[in-house]
Amino acid sequence: MVVRRNAPTWKGRESVASVVLRNLVKDFGETRVVHGMDLEIAHNEFVALVGPSGCGKSTTLRMIAGLEDVSDGEILIDGRVVNELAPKDRDVAMVFQDYALYPHMTARENMSFGLEVRGLPRAEVDTRVAHAADVLGISDLLARKPRQLSGGQRQRVAMGRAIVRQPKVFLFDEPLSNLDAKLRVQMRTEIKKLHQRVATTVVYVTHDQVEAMTLADRIVVLRGGIIEQVGSPDDVYNRPASMFVAGFIGSPTMNFVPGRVLREGRSLALTATADEIHVDVPDERVTDYAAHDGRYVVVGIRPEHFACATGSSRAHLTVPVDVVEPLGSDTLVFFRLGASEAVARIPPTVKVAAGGRIALSIDAAQIRLFDAETERAL
Repeated sequence: MVVRRNAPTWKGRESVASVVLRNLVKDFGETRVVHGMDLEIAHNEFVALVGPSGCGKSTTLRMIAGLEDVSDGEILIDGRVVNELAPKDRDVAMVFQDYALYPHMTARENMSFGLEVRGLPRAEVDTRVAHAADVLGISDLLARKPRQLSGGQRQRVAMGRAIVRQPKVFLFDEPLSNLDAKLRVQMRTEIKKLHQRVATTVVYVTHDQVEAMTLADRIVVLRGGIIEQVGSPDDVYNRPASMFVAGFIGSPTMNFVPGRVLREGRSLALTATADEIHVDVPDERVTDYAAHDGRYVVVGIRPEHFACATGSSRAHLTVPVDVVEPLGSDTLVFFRLGASEAVARIPPTVKVAAGGRIALSIDAAQIRLFDAETERAL
């Protein structure tokens, strides 16, 4: 996509709105898939719903859109309860995973069709389509039909069809999942730019935590139809509320090792290892750890919080290397920490091979503790 430096800013009406979910419930027969969800999304906020397949994120989005009935609770858009409103009356626009373009229509016709059905004057329709095409960089594609477009171009047309409606709320249902890896990265950037230029509220569903981290102002992590945590990307990554969140957000996932807090919270013993490995707690966290003195916990360590031990530093552990994955910008080293599998992210300049050994230190300031029974953060 060519980004025009002089591309016009969006001239549509100011149409942002809040979205509020109050005790939202969805049942399919006797199966409950959304359990009393409470969530407030502010004006012009970009919120991503993330979680594994079957967690209720797409169902929640479809209830907001009016494509699924609400079993219980309320949905408010701009302060108005919309439970009983038809989708066309909710002033929302949805972008689907499979684009949902009319194959017999050109890109221009796909973008303008909804406006023509609503009876807008031709001049207004043409203006809106032209503005949306400029914003998305597809002005030269408007005469083509979907079969003549690439996946990324079709997705831009689908977004253009949503933009021309100038809705109060944009709803995205895994819009990038059908694209290849390189195009997904490009389209993430374009969606971010689009939100900055077309000021409106966005609810974005994805199973890809990288999309959520890079796009959203806030992330809602769902598990089994229940909200596990709501927070900024920094919050959910660096201060996960549970082992589930810590394991879902981040790639590779956080390492989890059984451990025990020792000596009034001044050190951790990683008890999963054959010989206990003691990790000194930094002074600024002693007070937090002391409250759990003697307690058996799960210790969470992200891959990037391991470091190669140098001759001047004390290695906390020396481990046999199982697998090495060079990624160019860094290298992933997989190893066993006692009975636990673990992975460390190290610089590509460090040469290590499967079957060898590596000495690692741990950034104790970045360690997270979880209750061994409830799996909630301590």
